[in-house]
Amino acid sequence: MNHQPRTEAALASYRMRLAVVALAATLGFAALGTRLWVLQVQRHEEMAERAESNRTAVVPIVPNRGDILDRNGVVLATSYKAHALEITPAQVPGDLDEVIDALSEVVPISERERRRFERLRQNTRSFESLPIRMRLTDEEVARFAANRYRFPGVEIKARLFRTYPMGEVASHAIGYVGRVNDRDKERIEDQGPEYAANYRGTDYIGKSGIEASYEDVLHGRTGVEQMETASGGRAVRLLERRSAASGQTLRLTIDITLQKLVEELYGERRGALVAMDPQTGEVLAFVSKPTFDPNLFVEGIDQATWTELNESLARPLFNRALRGTYPPGSTFKPFMALAGLESGRITPQTTVNDTGSWVLAGHVFRGHATGTVNLEQSITRSSNAYYYQLAYDMGISAINRFMGPLGFGRETGIDLPGEAKGVLPSPEWKREAMRRYKDRRMQVWVPGDTVNVGIGQGFNNYTMLQMAQAVATLAADGVKHPPHLVKATQASPASEPVPAPRPAAQNMGYKSAHMNVVRQGMVGVTLRGTGRSAFKDAPYLSGGKTGTAQAITIGQKSRYNAARLAEYQRDHSLYIAFAPAERPRIVVAAIVENAGFGATAAAPIVRRVLDYWLAGIYPSEQDIKAVQRSRASAPIGAPRTVEEMTIRPPEAARPQPAPGPADAADAPNAANAAIQTDTPPTPQTPEASAAPDTLPPPRPTAVQAPKQPAPPAARSAEDGVP
Repeated sequence: MNHQPRTEAALASYRMRLAVVALAATLGFAALGTRLWVLQVQRHEEMAERAESNRTAVVPIVPNRGDILDRNGVVLATSYKAHALEITPAQVPGDLDEVIDALSEVVPISERERRRFERLRQNTRSFESLPIRMRLTDEEVARFAANRYRFPGVEIKARLFRTYPMGEVASHAIGYVGRVNDRDKERIEDQGPEYAANYRGTDYIGKSGIEASYEDVLHGRTGVEQMETASGGRAVRLLERRSAASGQTLRLTIDITLQKLVEELYGERRGALVAMDPQTGEVLAFVSKPTFDPNLFVEGIDQATWTELNESLARPLFNRALRGTYPPGSTFKPFMALAGLESGRITPQTTVNDTGSWVLAGHVFRGHATGTVNLEQSITRSSNAYYYQLAYDMGISAINRFMGPLGFGRETGIDLPGEAKGVLPSPEWKREAMRRYKDRRMQVWVPGDTVNVGIGQGFNNYTMLQMAQAVATLAADGVKHPPHLVKATQASPASEPVPAPRPAAQNMGYKSAHMNVVRQGMVGVTLRGTGRSAFKDAPYLSGGKTGTAQAITIGQKSRYNAARLAEYQRDHSLYIAFAPAERPRIVVAAIVENAGFGATAAAPIVRRVLDYWLAGIYPSEQDIKAVQRSRASAPIGAPRTVEEMTIRPPEAARPQPAPGPADAADAPNAANAAIQTDTPPTPQTPEASAAPDTLPPPRPTAVQAPKQPAPPAARSAEDGVP
């Protein structure tokens, strides 16, 4: 029997299987070799980084936030280290509420602190440490240390805390910090990975004011510690450390003593005041009343307090100096006069016979009789008829073209977030604003609208910041300096201040003769006009203009009677000023909401501001209380000196650091409608939502200037004020 073919077939089959196995093995080794090449060569850096991350842990070191000082070095915002009791929910065995109950027997924990912890817990991952009690005393730290074994997942950490030593003073300018929320995280991540890395471990961020607009400067640079860890995550040794760099210190242009004085002069009244240096654009006082305590927001404000602040008719959280828009009333007249001169519509000799009324198409526009007045007298006596006629002759387009570049209806560019533009009205603006009315005739601009604009009423709405910038431009011979709040930065307390960059000034090109006659008219206001009572015996010569802006429309046949109106329906009191008249060093724009005539409420406040800055005079307690009630024009009582009242908090009063690591982590306003001819009143409430100076600057000192002559016994005044 021949078995040869079968043997050869089996051998061939064996060889085939062997070849397949060899090929499979070869392909397997090839694949393995390729994978090894990819991992060890092509992805070497990635794999090395993963291996290193399994062996090491990177811990962020949060930098100390920079301080904020006033122009004289007074601390307005600072950070300090203190102990905090923290819980990591994922590491707490059993019921968390029961653990907190037991913990509160060792270290007192209030209901407000428990609510805040619960709110943080809902927005944070369970393995992150959350503070439940801040600023522990040494006794509380020791008491917890003795009971620590009872509370796994609870520990004491050294954290950085933000504090505002001046409390409510200048809170709208300084702003506040708060905990980083999801919206903040999105904004940070949108800035790129490098920017986001600088916020690793950061719990707080600027939310408003200077704290928000200079966040990048104040925050500093986050440091890191690279630790070698065991398999269980326990730190073995420190491999590398890059220290955190503290944020820079900001020195503001604000004089906090002046700021505090102005806020005190307002008392319980609402309003805004902005004081500026017209030669530099430095903001000397930035007041919005009422104010709020920024310390309430640092660790998260409780619901009851938030509701009280947010729903208050006085709206303390609303920044009136930055976002409050108001009709300027007669304070608009000096700028209308300048517009008329620059456009060639009038000359200084142009006169109007003001009989107390001005008629257009059968509609009577009211005022108080001033007789025949030229341009200078029209400002001093606050003639309405003069500016009714001027506005009518110029037309709204010419008014708009002049007022826009001067800063009305435009952002000033101040270094604060959220500035309102206000309303510089035009036919296009009215057409858009009145779209809600079905009657298209309501959208048409009529001559009566222009006439109302001429006296600062109608659709006009501007901020006190815009008014202050406009006065500063007039006082600085037509040079417009952008207002700013930050004067300089310091990298460390020992380093020299570096002047903060600011936009270049702009020469508006106005004729000196035109500005001189307007300023002379404003000087007349303090000598012979509506401001004479407030500036009686002032040791300097100033220029100013009172304003009384309507909060509601008064019918043609009706007479204004404040006693019959609710407070929120009464007129606003305004005053603008510059001083000294010869070479102005300060300008002020102020409004006291629903306080009546400009001469009785706003002008007395501005007088005290100028006294402080130019003459070193600080009002008496008696005078401050009288001004708060609009019961004093010129100062009364024995004045004090600025030097003796200057705020200089002792070093010992500042919060002291707790022991720990050097780099421890962490009302609706009344409608402002005006008299109009063919349109109904529209409710207009404030919108919700040179060479570098050396530092510090000299204190205000008394200046010698001729005293103003005594005013005449009696004369008519703006809007009928005796």
